[in-house]
Amino acid sequence: MAFINKIAKEVNIKIVYYGAGLSGKTTNIEYIYQKVDPTKRGQLISLKTETERTLFFDFMPVDIGKVGEMNIRVHLYSVPGQVFYDHSRKLILKNVDGLVFVIDAQEERMDANIESFANLKKNLLMNSILFEKVPLVIQYNKVDLPNAMPVEEMRKLFNPNGKYPELIASAITGEKVFDTFKTIVKMVIRNISL
Repeated sequence: MAFINKIAKEVNIKIVYYGAGLSGKTTNIEYIYQKVDPTKRGQLISLKTETERTLFFDFMPVDIGKVGEMNIRVHLYSVPGQVFYDHSRKLILKNVDGLVFVIDAQEERMDANIESFANLKKNLLMNSILFEKVPLVIQYNKVDLPNAMPVEEMRKLFNPNGKYPELIASAITGEKVFDTFKTIVKMVIRNISL
């Protein structure tokens, strides 16, 4: 999981944004990239098709400062939302330290969200990672749209026991994007032993 280099006093953590196609995963990462001090971030690598969907992944190392004596570097990834890129999804989850599951709140996208959530659990298992052991934040995105499902209804599908932190966001405007990011980073740091 987290790569700890005690000599360099650096901890590298991997956070993956997961969800259905066009749910807002890439938009989250692009917003973070635009707002982070350029001296604190690496290059954003994004591979896209003609339709502007992420083909493989976004990757962005972000230096977020220190915890004790250790410098923390966060590597952000998003998976392709389309089901036919399942092999890429599985590879990107390898050695994941934390997850943000981005839900497209539009009612007509619920089946795709449910399928993606089940696919996440399956792909973690394929990587010998227990879903219950990985820090997870749920982000309800696009709730501002007129065809959005009520959060209470989505909660019944994705977080019925209230086990996971939830944020209501708009990736396009940036609302709660950094709150989501900060929440998952804090959870991951608490989960590793420095």
